[in-house]
Amino acid sequence: MRDLRSAVCEFIGTAFLTLAVVGSGIMGERLAGGNAALVLLCNSLVTGSALVSLILTFSSSSGAHFNPLVSVHAAIHRQISWELVSGYVVAQVTGALFGVGMANVLFGLSPFVPSPHVRSGGRLFLSEILATFGLIVAIQFSRKHPQVVALAVAAYITGAYWFFPSTSFANPALTIARALTNTFSGIRPFDVPAFCAAQIIGAALATAFSFWITGTRDV
Repeated sequence: MRDLRSAVCEFIGTAFLTLAVVGSGIMGERLAGGNAALVLLCNSLVTGSALVSLILTFSSSSGAHFNPLVSVHAAIHRQISWELVSGYVVAQVTGALFGVGMANVLFGLSPFVPSPHVRSGGRLFLSEILATFGLIVAIQFSRKHPQVVALAVAAYITGAYWFFPSTSFANPALTIARALTNTFSGIRPFDVPAFCAAQIIGAALATAFSFWITGTRDV
């Protein structure tokens, strides 16, 4: 029962995170009068704010991962059991899909519409590797204090929206979901596999880095 409750928290947290990302992109587009920089600023600030709240809310219940790569990384580092990982991943992916559907509906759009937003090329692939590496490292080395994790992750993602040309998706669950919104935060379905592959590489490098720094899995 505890495992189910934790998975439900991951579902809800990921859904609200996706709603924040996609919904703020839609609202920003509608209010910014075509100013893409202003839309991105709103999108990044809202995402960071939501991350602080959601991590503080769910960290004691599920760990507040909201990201399959964070869950796998946590299992490798013996922070959660491997038995939890599959349930978490399912909850995160379905939560992200629910969140993007709700964001579209709340703003008067069809629940799921494939995005035409092209995000491809070597520089974006490298960008996602680095963005995910940075996210996992930030989580790993601040995890002993939930308040610090919340601020570290939120600050990193808010900034990474701007200093990575991919705008730092760094999350396979959100990447999959964002392929289903024809709005500012969308990604063309064709580009999703490359983004997810880059994110996996970045997470693997971050895990190897944390082993090398500490000399142990129990960081």
